[in-house]
Amino acid sequence: MRRATFGFVLLVRDRVDGDDTKRIGITVTKKIGNAVVRNRMKRRFRALAREVIADGGFVGSDHILIGRAGGVERDYAMLRDDLKRAVAKLAT
Repeated sequence: MRRATFGFVLLVRDRVDGDDTKRIGITVTKKIGNAVVRNRMKRRFRALAREVIADGGFVGSDHILIGRAGGVERDYAMLRDDLKRAVAKLAT
């Protein structure tokens, strides 16, 4: 399992089941804020996953995004850049 930390934590786990599908899991704890804040963060993560993980993610792996407190206030473009860097960091 590989891990990168930014305004979120990205965990990538190879499933080793022969399926080439890239799967995504998103979790945001109650420590981040109320339901409105958590759902907003999850919507942003889903949009980021469509943009970044669909193109640059790892084939046949589970990608888990765990929201951190710093991710709520971050600009969307900054989060996108962070996710791109996290994926690139894990690729090495």
